[in-house]
Amino acid sequence: MDYLLQAKDFLIARGIDMTLALLKALFVGVIGWQIVKFLSNTFGKIIKKNKVDLSLQVFLKSLIHNILMVLLILSVLSTLGIEMTSFIAILGAAGLAIGLALQGSLSNFAGGILILIIKPFKVGDVIEAQGVIASVSEIQIFHTVLKSFDNKTIIIPNGPLYNDIIINYSTEANRKVEWVIGVSYSDDVDKVKQIIKKVVFSDERILDRETPYIFLSELADSSVNFKVRGLVKNEDYWDIFFEKLEAIKKAFDKEGISIPFPQRDIYLYNQQASKINSMP
Repeated sequence: MDYLLQAKDFLIARGIDMTLALLKALFVGVIGWQIVKFLSNTFGKIIKKNKVDLSLQVFLKSLIHNILMVLLILSVLSTLGIEMTSFIAILGAAGLAIGLALQGSLSNFAGGILILIIKPFKVGDVIEAQGVIASVSEIQIFHTVLKSFDNKTIIIPNGPLYNDIIINYSTEANRKVEWVIGVSYSDDVDKVKQIIKKVVFSDERILDRETPYIFLSELADSSVNFKVRGLVKNEDYWDIFFEKLEAIKKAFDKEGISIPFPQRDIYLYNQQASKINSMP
């Protein structure tokens, strides 16, 4: 009975205060929830209007919503008279420990955010990075998915990807195709240039065919090398590269122009042949 009397006295003394605190906390919670929804929706409309990447829109809106919800919960607990200093200190310590444990993941996360905001490439672009050349299939928060030309799936963490050199082959509408053609020292230079000009720069897909770029670029150990460049549309790059390379070889064969083997390769071939012939 003493316990019941003590509880009765406590409720009489503190009941009104507790009721007012609960009502106040409820009021803060309801009004705060409406404010959180309003701010989250407003933020979502702003980033959508600014045409932020869809993956980043979902993530940023969720992040802002969760941060506002944590602040609202802390406000409600503070209204109830719960001391927040120790609670915030525990959250800070836990956050630091988690951050140290997930350094690599946080680096990938930051890289993903920067890639989605700065947009050094987009889905569908062909890029060269981390030692691979492939088409961008997906851009996620923590990693980017590439598809190689032989249909391999390549997953690269966004941290190393963003912090490395990225070559984007798709940003420009046109690209320069370059060939390095080696011929024998005994072949006529002017004749070689005329053959290359006829084969390469007669094609209407070469945009700068009126100003052909054909120059003798090197007197190498075993060949005279010509550098040839032509401006083409991005989508025509590989077709023209392979077609003209084959066409040049056929034209050289027809006109008696030789493409010499490197002398070192000939030497190694002869050495190997000698070993084989000397075997019992």
